[in-house]
Amino acid sequence: MTHSVKDIAMALGAQAFGAVDILVTSAAEPATAGPDDLALAMNPKYAENLGQGTARVAMLWEGADWQALGLEAAIIAPRPRYAMSGLTKMLDTGQGYDAGIHPSAFVDPEAELGEGVSVGPLAVISKGAKIGAGSVIGAQCFIGWNTTLGEGAYLREAVSIGARVTIGDRFIAQPGARIGGDGFSFVTAEPSNVETARKTLGHQGEAKAQEWTRIHSLGSVTIGHDVEIGMGATIDCGTIRDTQIGDGTKLDNQVHMGHNVVIGRNSLICGQVGIAGTATIGDNVVLGGQCGVSDNIFVGDGVIAGGGTKLMSNVPSGRTMLGYPATQMDKQVESYKALRRLPRLMREVAELKKAVFNSTKDT
Repeated sequence: MTHSVKDIAMALGAQAFGAVDILVTSAAEPATAGPDDLALAMNPKYAENLGQGTARVAMLWEGADWQALGLEAAIIAPRPRYAMSGLTKMLDTGQGYDAGIHPSAFVDPEAELGEGVSVGPLAVISKGAKIGAGSVIGAQCFIGWNTTLGEGAYLREAVSIGARVTIGDRFIAQPGARIGGDGFSFVTAEPSNVETARKTLGHQGEAKAQEWTRIHSLGSVTIGHDVEIGMGATIDCGTIRDTQIGDGTKLDNQVHMGHNVVIGRNSLICGQVGIAGTATIGDNVVLGGQCGVSDNIFVGDGVIAGGGTKLMSNVPSGRTMLGYPATQMDKQVESYKALRRLPRLMREVAELKKAVFNSTKDT
């Protein structure tokens, strides 16, 4: 697969300069780029490494002097990183899925497959499942009873989707994603020590042995259009109503969504985030890696939480949060700075106490 510099620039809405007929076969970092690669030198820091490779053409930032960098051609985009999304789509050779249904796959006679669906080796598509046109079901995937998958779905290998899940168009799931497991819901016949400790903020009351009884998940999972789920992510079914993910939301690797969680549109949930049951996350929310969201709280639209933040109470829309427990980021940073000054402050206090004591002793 080759593309000329001119064609790439046109597809990306960028400008091409120099020998625009040069053919590009792949993209590369500047230091390792060869003569047939498009070097990605999108700011001056990366461009410093162009001399280590043999690239003839590079994608550069606005205002870059491509000729001074020793290049034969250049592509200049107003927002280079955004242009990368189109470039990588053009150059992606895919995973090599074949058309049709592999002989080792099982497709129930009562399942419905749209036109052009690809089903990989050892995949299972259960009774009543509906798979939209143009979808790819990778090797060893499982699609449960009466599950609906929209058009253009792309399931990598070993993705599991449970019964009655409903998913919109252009869904992407990376290897090992698990959607539609039962929620982690258990209850005791009498009020538990956990309930008492939560109510009293620590005191458990009289210690007693208790058995946990399972609450079954009657709901399932509903996912909108253009949603992506990362490797090893897990999404629980709702207890009575469905767990929900809105259009355009992206979940990174090892994200966990508990039962009844609702996430709005175009939110970004980064790696190892855990969202406890019945939490509600708004639109355009960004949760950095290893964030935690407590159960039964809401996080408003546009909230950004830095990595490792623990949200333990409701967060109004538009806040930027950090820390454990989470506070507004500027306040948290101020607290960090104060904490770092604390040892020096304690030494100064000790010196003042000593000086006062000596002064009192002398009088």
